[in-house]
Amino acid sequence: MQTSRAADTYSPLYFLASVGAGGLTVTFFMYLMFWVPHPGRPVPIFEDIAAAWAAGGMDMKATIAVAMVGIAFFAYMNLQKLVWNISAFNAWKRTDAYQKVRSSNAETTLLAYPLALAMSVNALFIVGLVFVPGLWTVVEYLFPFAMAAFLAIGLFALSTIGDFLGRVLTRGGVFDMSANNSFAQLLPTFALAMVAVGLSAPAAMSGNGFVVSASVMTSTFFGTTSIVYGVVALITAFNSMLHYGTAKESAPTLMIVIPVLTTLGIMFLRQNHGLHSHFAVHSSAGETMVFLSRLLSVQFMFLFLGLVVLLRQGYFKTFVFGDKTSPGSYALICPGVALSVMIHFFINKGLVDANIIPKFGAIYWIESAVAVMFQVAMIWLVLRLNRQHFSRAAAPAAVAAE
Repeated sequence: MQTSRAADTYSPLYFLASVGAGGLTVTFFMYLMFWVPHPGRPVPIFEDIAAAWAAGGMDMKATIAVAMVGIAFFAYMNLQKLVWNISAFNAWKRTDAYQKVRSSNAETTLLAYPLALAMSVNALFIVGLVFVPGLWTVVEYLFPFAMAAFLAIGLFALSTIGDFLGRVLTRGGVFDMSANNSFAQLLPTFALAMVAVGLSAPAAMSGNGFVVSASVMTSTFFGTTSIVYGVVALITAFNSMLHYGTAKESAPTLMIVIPVLTTLGIMFLRQNHGLHSHFAVHSSAGETMVFLSRLLSVQFMFLFLGLVVLLRQGYFKTFVFGDKTSPGSYALICPGVALSVMIHFFINKGLVDANIIPKFGAIYWIESAVAVMFQVAMIWLVLRLNRQHFSRAAAPAAVAAE
């Protein structure tokens, strides 16, 4: 029978298909963020892009065209995969498989839902900045609604986490430590971090001191909660992996720390901008460069750790290039996307602002090419996985990740 592979055995991890597409939208926005002039504003808007198009040469026009096409394409994919997942999730909730997940370690995979919602709100904000003329004139009116949306998603995430912790912390023996041999339990950390970075946007963009303070405080709550939860989950998971080895299907989660650090890093940068603009809290370009260097160092450490395990287990041969499918494969996209974004920030907010390298010099473009390489690799990967998981073809049933 010809059917959609992803529908054969649904998993909430398929929300990561939407998250990955949303992340790729952000990577294309980096072209506009750092290569298109936007004087007097922290982010480029439609009018800045139009002015750069009119005044720029063929290289600028090509950059803008690629960025806008990429943003439009992957924002559409982000929403399309979100809608598909919500529909599939609602149907899946009526099955016994859902109840089984709710009573196992895999209950935390439900956090992929609020994670995807938060990513989509971030992607839609980018679409508005890039494609809607005059948006900046009313942006102050939009910030309260955007913060309300993120707070609602944050409460959704906290409620889901509360259900999980309430079950495992009050009923002894229901959490299987032998099945905790991956970083899958860090998915709540990622969801909370995504909410935090969304809530921090007004801190960097608003001209209203009250809005900035509310943005800093609410994003600090979710960011701090993300960090605390992540530290606990990281320690317990690593202990389990040392005892039982890493679960093959969940091995991509070893790199989930990478997107968590990118989202939290951007949150801190946005908060610092707001504190600098409205509350006379100053940090130097050198301090920012060191901060981003530290984040990037930890990210590459987890990248190397993940690749060592994935290659030794033959994960790519089995689930990416082979004939087996696992919804957990979509967890491979977020680390590459996050590294691409973080490298752009490191180059521009770190090295350039600290006057270590000149903007648009040879070294600048060589290092920027690394960010673009990660982006291109993730574009290929998301298209490859979509073809494997969503194309209508007779194939082995999808393997549900635990």
